Amino acid sequence: MYSYVRPYRLALLAGGVLSLVTAATGLALPLVVRALIGDLGQHRAVTAVLLLMTVLVTANAVLGAMGSYLLRRTAESVVLAARHRLVDRLLGLTIGGLDRAEPGDLMSRVTSDTTLLRDVTTNSVVGVVTGSLTLVATLVLMGLMDLVLLGVTVGVFSLTALVIGIVVPRIGRAARQAQNSVGVMGAALERMLGAFRTIKASGAEHRESERIHAAAREAWRADIRAAKWQAIAGNTAGLSVQCAFLAILAVGGTRVASGAISVGTLVAFLLYIFYLMMPIQLLEEAASQYQVAAAAVARIQEAERLPVEPGGLPIGEMTTAAAPPAGLGRPADPARPAAVSFEQVRFRYRPELPDVHQGVSFAIPPRGMTAFVGPSGAGKTTVFSLIERFYEPQSGRVLLDGTDVRDWPAAQLRAVIGYVEQDAPVLSGTLRELLRRPRLLLLDEATSQLDALNEAALRETVAETALITTVLVVAHRLSTVTMADRIIVMDAGQVKAVGTHSELVASNPLYAELAATQFLASVSA
Repeated sequence: MYSYVRPYRLALLAGGVLSLVTAATGLALPLVVRALIGDLGQHRAVTAVLLLMTVLVTANAVLGAMGSYLLRRTAESVVLAARHRLVDRLLGLTIGGLDRAEPGDLMSRVTSDTTLLRDVTTNSVVGVVTGSLTLVATLVLMGLMDLVLLGVTVGVFSLTALVIGIVVPRIGRAARQAQNSVGVMGAALERMLGAFRTIKASGAEHRESERIHAAAREAWRADIRAAKWQAIAGNTAGLSVQCAFLAILAVGGTRVASGAISVGTLVAFLLYIFYLMMPIQLLEEAASQYQVAAAAVARIQEAERLPVEPGGLPIGEMTTAAAPPAGLGRPADPARPAAVSFEQVRFRYRPELPDVHQGVSFAIPPRGMTAFVGPSGAGKTTVFSLIERFYEPQSGRVLLDGTDVRDWPAAQLRAVIGYVEQDAPVLSGTLRELLRRPRLLLLDEATSQLDALNEAALRETVAETALITTVLVVAHRLSTVTMADRIIVMDAGQVKAVGTHSELVASNPLYAELAATQFLASVSA
């Protein structure tokens, strides 16, 4: 937890000092009240004492407000920094790492979990220090007044500490369960909104509603458990103050009657009893908030431990470099098309799954259009994922301009590639921002959603682009495939044939069958 707070330690220190000075003005008030009662009893002037009380009360209010604002501002800064840190981490994730996570759950870690750091910054970090020092100072002053009454006070509060020590760990367990349930609910919402039209069309609203409601109910149950234990801890602290007040009133009254202490001392002691409520509540809240925040930090750190891409530039740094890294391959003209080759590439998405690529090899020279065709599951889209370095092959090499893509920094590699997904998402911003001049253009069924007129226009544009750029296309429409300079036929994770349309129709039965039906499978491999 300290790693999130450390950059703001000076601000926290300043806020803590203000809190301690505020506490000191409060601690001085009972002593001034005792002096006031003594002066009244001796019929002395009380103007100076009343003026001192006014100064202390005013200073208490002003310094308390300043300290509270500074601590809250610092807490909000901690939350902002944690969100920046986590968002940058998520943007650096590998595609495989993201595949194993729930996007909705990750969203809840960026939003709700980071928010919980706010309270722990002020309560757990500063509250423990200021509360402890204030508590010790108050007890010392009470001891200087009367050791017997101090013993009664400590005895009552020792029982309180025992109860709170039993309750606080239960708060932490309930808080963790609640936050996990919120993450599950966020993941369910993300899936629901991503398939909203399908849900509507299939009349599945009730079923999806029940799933989300079940997660919400589980979060509610865990929150109720946490609230129950927090209520017990908080009210135990309040009850202890009331019990201490009654015990001091009884024992102190007896000591006043016996002449052991003065009335002013008893009144001051009773004021300190109520003043103890603030540090005790600070410590109780700090313990509770710590349990909640510890669960939040654990979830945030789980997200931060997800695998990130190696060799990438820091988030926020953009590169338009079109050449390989220094010392890797020959310098490249930004306008020169890129050459691509696969050498005995084997790849599977997870260890328990079969190979998607089983020794895939091919070479594509610079410039021109190359089409990948084959049945669904042949491994066509996976070719693009490996070129983009979304995944790493288990064996073999993927080369760009003769350099293994693993030797390129990820950001620099992708700066020379233009990639159009099969289901292209819409990002916020302008076309000028998503826009670039790639040396290698990857089109994953870019015409699948177009009518015949727009498809023809796009084909013409792609053909012109292929004169100056290397274009790779995953296609299933015969009209797109026939215009390619070369066609790579894939099936069951292997390259079956390479050639032009006329050559493959005559020599490859699989391609001839696909061409005859004018249907080249397009489902993602």
